[in-house]
Amino acid sequence: MADSTDSRTPPIPAAPPSPDADADAGYLQRRTLRRGSAGWLLLTGLGVAYVVSGDFSGWNIGLAEGGFGGLAIATLLMGVMYACLVFSLAELSAILPTAGGGYGFARRALGTWGGFLTGTAILIEYILAPAAISIFIGQYVESLNLFGLTAGWPVYLACFVVFIGIHLWGVGEALRFSLIVTAIAVAALLIFAAGAFTEFSADGLNDIPVDKDALGANSWLPFGLLGIWAAFPFGMWFFLGVEGVPLAAEEAKDPVRSMPRALAISMAVLALLALITFFAATGARGSAAVQDAGNPLVVALQGDGDPTPLSRFVNYAGLAGLVASFFSLIYAGSRQLFALSRAGYLPRFLSLTSRRKAPYLGLLIPGAIGFALAAGTGDGARMLNIAVFGATISYALMALSHIVLRRREPGLHRPYRTPGGVLTSSVAFALALSALVATFLVDKDAAFIALGVYVVALAYFAFYSRHRLVAAAPEEEFAALAEAEAELERD
Repeated sequence: MADSTDSRTPPIPAAPPSPDADADAGYLQRRTLRRGSAGWLLLTGLGVAYVVSGDFSGWNIGLAEGGFGGLAIATLLMGVMYACLVFSLAELSAILPTAGGGYGFARRALGTWGGFLTGTAILIEYILAPAAISIFIGQYVESLNLFGLTAGWPVYLACFVVFIGIHLWGVGEALRFSLIVTAIAVAALLIFAAGAFTEFSADGLNDIPVDKDALGANSWLPFGLLGIWAAFPFGMWFFLGVEGVPLAAEEAKDPVRSMPRALAISMAVLALLALITFFAATGARGSAAVQDAGNPLVVALQGDGDPTPLSRFVNYAGLAGLVASFFSLIYAGSRQLFALSRAGYLPRFLSLTSRRKAPYLGLLIPGAIGFALAAGTGDGARMLNIAVFGATISYALMALSHIVLRRREPGLHRPYRTPGGVLTSSVAFALALSALVATFLVDKDAAFIALGVYVVALAYFAFYSRHRLVAAAPEEEFAALAEAEAELERD
């Protein structure tokens, strides 16, 4: 990862005062986060925590869509997409290290509409995914017979209450908790792989029956070439969420240096975990055995036999992985909501912070929505598919933002520069659009539900909030500076 010796955050000149009477100095003082709470290690842990639950379950359903070869190719392509996106975001987050993350980048490059479209897509991902994971946590608790509980609303409620409570206590405490739980989950994946590889057999990789009517079908691509495309959303599960690291920028130590470093290390760790988990699970028991399993790693270790000490350990560790992702995704959603609210895109009261500098309403209200969805539907798979739909839209818009800023503002101060430049972000953009279309192949209903949410949000922005934006918000100041400089050049 190339980095310049200048680690200073680029100065952002003050924008003209907001015409809105509420947007005075006191407005921002009531909406501040605790700065300097996270170094590169905690940020790296956050990046891995977002994703790690996907290694324990979910990805294996892609075997039923594309077979071993189809999912392998899909995972490789999605890994390339995320790597290109992460390198692009590293540059953008060094330019604008604020809590707005993707919304802030798109706001500068694509205007207010682009900023709102990106921020809304990110919110869809980070509100729906925790709701889905709370359901999976409930299923794990029931399968492990913990405390005599069964999956249902008491477990979902406990998840939201306990873990939101930790976030309300403080960001430093929250990220340290997340790092510890994530370390347990990662260690468990490595131990699982060591055990599973002792039973590895290449013959089991392509044991799914071939659909002879599918174009290009063979033993490695049992559902043909289209199966590769259909497996895209499941290949994403090995990486889904890592792009949320920049949302911690305002609470990071030296974000200009720590953000690119944390993003790169997170992506490297996730790629390694994806590789060993995918091959160990399918090779130990066969692709057909794990393709529909709710806990594929446990099935890979014990098959239809009795539980072993290792399979029990991995089962408990799967719960730790779910907790790590649930906990960190709550954090990401609250920071995106905080930034959009602070700038006036969403109701401003949602960005108020407590004495401990936590956006308490930005935590409580999405938590209440997530709990209601989990308790009311119990359909975790559907909610995750909706989250993936929102994620792919945000990826395309963030990659496009990098392309536009490189083309339109080549002289912009860039403490870190993306290797490959526009070519890198163009690859991310093309693959993100392909993944977006693939969501319709997997779950059309989920895609249309997400579109419906988008339409409602856009109506709110078009008729109300775009006329009440707060010019003093950091992301808005940054965009106003670009507009002022462009106007000077025209004159």
